[in-house]
Amino acid sequence: MCIIVMFVQDNGRIGDEFMRQIESIAAYTPYMTCPGNHEWVANFSQYRSRFSMPGDTESLWYSWNIGPAHIISFSTEVYFYLEFGLDLLFTQYQWLRSDLEVRMGRNDTTPPAPGLEDLFYQYGVDLELWAHEHTYERLWPVYNYKVLNGSSEEPYVNPKAPVHIITGSAGCREKHDGFIPHPRDWSAFRSSDYGYTRMHVINHTHLYLEQVSDDQYGKVIDKMMLVKEKHGAHAWS
Repeated sequence: MCIIVMFVQDNGRIGDEFMRQIESIAAYTPYMTCPGNHEWVANFSQYRSRFSMPGDTESLWYSWNIGPAHIISFSTEVYFYLEFGLDLLFTQYQWLRSDLEVRMGRNDTTPPAPGLEDLFYQYGVDLELWAHEHTYERLWPVYNYKVLNGSSEEPYVNPKAPVHIITGSAGCREKHDGFIPHPRDWSAFRSSDYGYTRMHVINHTHLYLEQVSDDQYGKVIDKMMLVKEKHGAHAWS
């Protein structure tokens, strides 16, 4: 599980209380964490002091292998809280590029600016999971505002761009975020139900993902099978 704690409020006391409440589960259930916008106070200092994830980056970003999957956890918050300087932004970008280069087994030319879309596209990232928005949305494979499906019949079979899933519907006292009235071409499915996402990496080529609605008592409201028969950079595939 991924834990997001509201350390920003009451000098971390809200976060402390939350951590006490989940002790009985967190003590026995493996979990991974990543910082979000609620952890920004004092340059994420409370988050850094509480968690110990792999690597030597104070748990702010890291990667690990599980079965056939290589999973990267990183922070988009470094693009927003620039009052703390640009060091975190550029350090994370350089780390991301190095991590992807190792996975690809080559050193490609990547953009010098610390943007993410070109980086993930060129290094062939298959799936990108995002949160923050208190909703769920599945996108068609998309890059540079263009839908790049594998085919019209099987859009997620050998897609020509990364697949984006926005899964932030676990619940929040701020309630749901609204959708724009008319979705863009790359929006395949969206829902404002509270719920959660399950993902199963079946093997080196197949990944199954489904969205479960808590509002509908555990009903699976969306599902997708992502198939990549050949892994590699989208830009040169």
